[in-house]
Amino acid sequence: MKDAPNVAEKACGALYFLAQGYEVVGPSSPLTPYFQEIVQALLTVTHREDAGESRLRTAAYETLNEVVRCSTDETAPMVLQLVPVIMMELHKTLEGQKLSSDEERGKVNYKAFFVDVYRSATVHEEAMLAIGALAYATGLDFAKYMPEFYKALEDKILPYCDGIMTQLLKDLSSNQLHRSVKPPIFSSFGDIALAIGENFEKYLMYAMPMLQSAAELSAHTAGADDEMTEYTNSLRNGILEAYSGILQGFKNSPKTQLLIPYAPHILQFLDSIYMEKDMDDLVMKTAIGVLGDLADTLGSNAGSLIQQSLSGKDFLNECLSSEDHMIKESAEWAKLAISRAISI
Repeated sequence: MKDAPNVAEKACGALYFLAQGYEVVGPSSPLTPYFQEIVQALLTVTHREDAGESRLRTAAYETLNEVVRCSTDETAPMVLQLVPVIMMELHKTLEGQKLSSDEERGKVNYKAFFVDVYRSATVHEEAMLAIGALAYATGLDFAKYMPEFYKALEDKILPYCDGIMTQLLKDLSSNQLHRSVKPPIFSSFGDIALAIGENFEKYLMYAMPMLQSAAELSAHTAGADDEMTEYTNSLRNGILEAYSGILQGFKNSPKTQLLIPYAPHILQFLDSIYMEKDMDDLVMKTAIGVLGDLADTLGSNAGSLIQQSLSGKDFLNECLSSEDHMIKESAEWAKLAISRAISI
């Protein structure tokens, strides 16, 4: 680690694969006695004056991420101790006004590392405080990492939802928001709804119009170049993940009827992107999943609408004959859900 940058970068790579190799050994790991020393050594590497050479800083961040991701229950207390250290390092990284491309990649990897630190410390109140600090440090970029926290916290996030949703809705309305942040924000709506279930009711009147407006914009891409088409598919997927999470979150709830007014628009969105014929495999899989969620959650309230839609016939049949087994599997489940909804 103290050798020339090209040698130290190889050492980081060796540690990366070593951590990965011990990931499946069980609750204990041969690396546990050296965990703290490894992390400290990697942090030290990121501070080297020559860390910009030979991808060294990026390699150190990537290895930190993997070491924490592969950590065991035995190292959980040490992982928790890392939170304030990581926050300080992250703040320093984000403060830099001019970053090289290597440092930019390193910044992203450091954020990913923090997510893994948090995953290992979800039961601690200190970790909740760290989320606030991370959000403050990263600003709008924090939206990209919110889904990880929602999945870890589940219904424990309920007391914080007013503030989170207010900020996310405010960010979506901001002219300064980079378009790349919108898809994960929309996806976050679904993650929150999954986590808090029918308690998402109070946010429907704000979230659904936002989703509908974005859906209308993303449905038509005539004349778009490859880069715009790629972004549009990313946006579509974020919107679809939001719809899926909301539908699943309300399933089996007495408040399910609150979603009935939104069913026609969701189906219209599915029909529109199907007719465009430019969705990628990920969007196709998510879209057919939403069709199934609609039938599964709303039952007979959506059955006739689905039967009349393109999605319930042509799109479903196309997905059923797909060579992608994940799309086909989702389509088979959607077909079953639709059959149940129609027969009710």
